[in-house]
Amino acid sequence: MSVQPGSLRRLSRRRRLSWSPRRRPPSPGPAPRAARPLVTAAVAVIAVLALAGPGAAAAATPAEAATAASPPPTLVSDCLALSTPTCYTPQRFRVAYGIAPLVARGIDGRGETVVLPEFAPSAPGSGVTDIRPDLALYDRLFGLPAVHLQIITRFAGAASPDLSFGEEMGDVETVHAIAPQAAIKVVLIPDAVVGSGAAATAGAYAKALRLAAGQGSVIASTAGAGEDCYTAAEVAMMHSALRAAQRGHVTVVVSSGDSGAAAGPCPGATSWTPAKGVDYPASDPLVLSVGGTRLEASHTTGAYLGETVWNEPVPGGPTWAVASTGGFSSLFPPPAYQAGIPATGAGRGVPDVAADAAPDTGLAISATNGQEYAIGPAAGTSAGSPFWAGVIALADQYAGRALGFINPAIYRIGHGPAYHGAFHDVTQGNNTVTFSPGPTITGYPASPGWDPATGWGSPDAAVLVPLLAGDGRLP
Repeated sequence: MSVQPGSLRRLSRRRRLSWSPRRRPPSPGPAPRAARPLVTAAVAVIAVLALAGPGAAAAATPAEAATAASPPPTLVSDCLALSTPTCYTPQRFRVAYGIAPLVARGIDGRGETVVLPEFAPSAPGSGVTDIRPDLALYDRLFGLPAVHLQIITRFAGAASPDLSFGEEMGDVETVHAIAPQAAIKVVLIPDAVVGSGAAATAGAYAKALRLAAGQGSVIASTAGAGEDCYTAAEVAMMHSALRAAQRGHVTVVVSSGDSGAAAGPCPGATSWTPAKGVDYPASDPLVLSVGGTRLEASHTTGAYLGETVWNEPVPGGPTWAVASTGGFSSLFPPPAYQAGIPATGAGRGVPDVAADAAPDTGLAISATNGQEYAIGPAAGTSAGSPFWAGVIALADQYAGRALGFINPAIYRIGHGPAYHGAFHDVTQGNNTVTFSPGPTITGYPASPGWDPATGWGSPDAAVLVPLLAGDGRLP
């Protein structure tokens, strides 16, 4: 079955980023971070709320009431006040993942820098906001310190560098929520490269990675496409940039994708035939690959209740599912750090770890157009890479040094006695996806320990961060 452009556009509103910027027009209620047309097919979601027309104000919520002394624009949608989609404040999200005790002790990212390669809007338009008012609003709503943000335009040459797609805005807010004192640098990539195909995209991405590696100790990327989209030379070019980051002691975190056991579509594609596989660069052994879960936590306290593999139908779209991408690489053999993983097949297993990706249980993020604002849940596995980048920034601060390539330490912890304290082991669900009309791509079930749906699982950072700082050994 070949997915046609119209279907891709319908699904793109559910996805965060597969080599493309968001182009969703503002609309009432919670709308996911939109994806580039023709490129995304079932990869991720960010429920950055699109903005409604005048007069759509909702009833006051705790977030709105907390800012009454300095009223923001009109609130048009608030996932904190809804039964579905719902979301968690940054403070409750930190509790669920064991981050709150670290922040309370001053392990809040200060002195660390997270770098985000992002696609740059070429001009104002639908789905584009000004990131600085967005961030100022986010800080007021949730009592966060002002973000330390720098935007680097060397490649994009943006005349208005503060304009952002929802992907960039949500990525910055997610890092800021987890590591509130960390500096954040955005490396803008020209939006036009995506429509030019895989070669142009690979070249632009490799250049952005090389620049990013000199700007901070952690890089978070939400881009990806099926491994078979690239030539050997294109993969080698991107792998070389990742090798340079490793030599510079920089951790690179990449979303695994949101097409379940199917590899994602190619840059510039006008159709897509789903087939079993994984995405690149998430399959590169030099990155920390992040899959997706569905988090259940207390909305009163944030207390962790459980997680399952993220896998759900696409509401309002064709009969497809979006799910945590995972499986085995056809490009890379299993790296040494994956030795002893019972499920590892002939290739590098994906993902390594996981975090909340469900669009109705995510971290609250917000956006404004100056007159109105909305709060909605971040979602998709591309919500997971900035989340994990924030966690690693905390670990870098705790260690007093850049931890760099952490995959060996992650796997030592996974095999060790502290595993069930450091991680939430996800053992329910699978990443099988069905395309109708079209194939069912049989995936992998969650199981105790590492699995090709959620890796080792999600973090309990209060335990994991000290372990990472000790290079996988008990402090």
